[in-house]
Parts: sequence; C-alpha cells; structure tokens
Amino acid sequence: MSEAEPTIFVIDDDPSVRQSLESLIKSVGWRVRIYGSAPEFLGSGHLDAPGCIVLDVRLPGLSGLDLQQALLRAKSHLPVIFITGHGDIPMSVQAMKAGAVEFLPKPFREQDLLDALKLALDRDRTTRQQRAELAALRTRYDSVTPREQQVMGLLVTGLLNKEIAATLGVSEVTIKVHRSQIMQKMQADSLANLVRMAERLGIPASKS
Repeated sequence: MSEAEPTIFVIDDDPSVRQSLESLIKSVGWRVRIYGSAPEFLGSGHLDAPGCIVLDVRLPGLSGLDLQQALLRAKSHLPVIFITGHGDIPMSVQAMKAGAVEFLPKPFREQDLLDALKLALDRDRTTRQQRAELAALRTRYDSVTPREQQVMGLLVTGLLNKEIAATLGVSEVTIKVHRSQIMQKMQADSLANLVRMAERLGIPASKS
C-alpha cells in the first residue's frame, strides 16, 4: 500500500451506508476503507495516514463527536467530514469548532459530499506539506550549535555583527564566522529569510 496516496476512511454503523459511500468514492478514483465503529478505526493503525474521514455522528458506544475528540488528543491531523441523519445545530457547531471540514445532514447530494472530500484532501495535503517543511527546518536548527543559536537569536533582532560581538564579549570576526555557519546550516540566503525561519520555529528573538 502506498502511504503517499490518500485514503478516505468511512466510519458508519449502517452497512448499507458504508457500501453506498464505498461505491461512490471508488467511482471517482479515490481509495477507501470502511469501518463499522469508532474503536474499529482507532485500532486500525491509520490515525496519521494521508487522507480524511467521513464520520457518522451517532455511532454505538463511542460517538462520532467522541472520536473527533480522541483524534485531537492523539494529535491526528486527519480532516473530518460529519454525516448524520439526526444532527442538530449545537452538534454541528461543536463539530465545526473542533475543526470539522463539513457537517452534512442525510440525505445529502452526492456532489456535496464529493466537494467536501476534495476540500478535506486538499487541506490534508497542505497540512502535511507544512508539517514536513517545519520538521526539516527543526532538523536544520538542531544542527546549529548552542553558541550559534545564541548568535542567531541576536541576529534576528537586527543587531549588527559588532553589536552582537559587544553583547557576547567576543570579536567581530568570531561573530562573522558564526553568522556564516548559521546561514549555511539553516540554508538561509538572506537575513530576512533567517528571521522568517526563526518565526516559524517559534524561536524568541534574544536581546542579551
């Protein structure tokens, strides 16, 4: 199985609904897996797989909203599309506040679900790309020595080399060497680029 190819996970306790959705999703060329309960999906090992979830709100035992919260606690980033034959406004508000892509009351138009699925898959793809970029950025930052990290924290405040040297009690030549190493390790082609990297990493600019 290719992990790069997204999968749509359908979770509904009604076999006829599962089969209908499976046929619809396959008809447009997407991969699909079906589950009859929330625990069945939680035990599947696919919590961080690329794709999205089509989830019935009212499931026996662990409800759809309960599963959504369990996914959040597990730090699963799979987008969720809720479907329900018994939904109400408070339920839909709760689901959307927790990050659901869509809340579709049954019966819904097939095109409405397909549109929601495309939106969810696009969101998942973008999120995964951003996470991969951030992970690569963190790896580069981890290659920077503690002293270089200290210099970097001062650099991103806009201090000049000589000002950083005076702050740290070292020569300006030493700061120039550190700066060169930092730019190379972080793969930054400009100070502005380095500042943006520091912001993405959540690194506070240091003034001392």
